[in-house]
Amino acid sequence: MSTSGTGIGQSVSDSWSERMRMIRLRRKKEAFRFSEEFRIIPKWLKALCIVLYVIAIAIGVAVVIQAPDARPADLRENVALSALAIAGAITAVAIILSACIFMLGYVNRDARRRGMNSALWTWFVLLMLPTSVGIIGLIIYLLVREPLPYPCPRCAQPVGPRFNFCPNCKCNLYPSCPNCKREIAETDKFCPYCATELKPAQPGEAPSIESRS
Repeated sequence: MSTSGTGIGQSVSDSWSERMRMIRLRRKKEAFRFSEEFRIIPKWLKALCIVLYVIAIAIGVAVVIQAPDARPADLRENVALSALAIAGAITAVAIILSACIFMLGYVNRDARRRGMNSALWTWFVLLMLPTSVGIIGLIIYLLVREPLPYPCPRCAQPVGPRFNFCPNCKCNLYPSCPNCKREIAETDKFCPYCATELKPAQPGEAPSIESRS
């Protein structure tokens, strides 16, 4: 009984490791550019942060000018420096809050375009923000997120990262080793499980064993 349970657990672990290897390989094909990733954050969210920042600066400066008691103790007689100090403090807080808001907006949009549960991952990152290392939620998301849809190697139609076959042309998107029958990547020259030398295949075909003379 325990042997059977151990065997099932090992099989599940092997399947998980195998699929994660494929996901990592697919993610490596993605060209990460900060400017393009930043662009998927909703424009209204960026505009909202700018508007709130301007309002906060205006309120802070107005309070400093109208209420001398609100100025820093050592700058109470210097209105200009007091206003500058308050503006600097507001800017620092605004940068931190904006980064958190942009992080949530990015995760929500990125998860949606990858076919993941955007609401679940947004809440997960939000709940991790109050922790000592608030960015840990984003790091976990980046490590486990699905690859982006990619073009089918045969017909170039977009296919999901978890598709086994292309719904347009039935191309095999997860070829297997002809020797051990385990899943391999299209770029593998040798099977990572049995070291079988693989012959480069045509798009949509499973790699075959390299013939030796």
